[in-house]
Amino acid sequence: MIPRTVALIKQLELLPHPEGGYYKEVYRSGELLHSPDFEDSRSLLTSIYFLITAGNFSAFHRIRSDELWYYHEGATCIIHVLHRQGGYSKISLGKDIDSGEKFQGMVNGGDWFASETAGDYSLMGCSVAPGFDFRDLEMADRNKLILAFPEQEALISRLSRA
Repeated sequence: MIPRTVALIKQLELLPHPEGGYYKEVYRSGELLHSPDFEDSRSLLTSIYFLITAGNFSAFHRIRSDELWYYHEGATCIIHVLHRQGGYSKISLGKDIDSGEKFQGMVNGGDWFASETAGDYSLMGCSVAPGFDFRDLEMADRNKLILAFPEQEALISRLSRA
């Protein structure tokens, strides 16, 4: 890893994330949401730092809530989204807004997504509403996802772990 990523991991107290990359929860709302969509209550909002480094990626997964991503620093972060109603889209988060990059990007709850850096690292922020709970995280089964999105077989094979 480059010295900047080592420093970020230490200074921000980042830990390995099960989907890939590093994270640190920085906010969890004390207010709870009670909804029939969840078996238990959820925080109204959660927020994390999320770091992806070169040679690593956040594997295809989905959560039940909407996730808003924020670009902080480093290279462009590419988020690949497989929409639950069908189709693919790509979100490029970064500072080059003249070339179409965005500072923020939304992944809708229930959509499959994976992310990777276009350089040495990408430092992002992610807010989830209703708040993130590991019980709502589903890692993709590569073969099942390829059956659902056969036109994206190469991408799914590259950005999944099982």
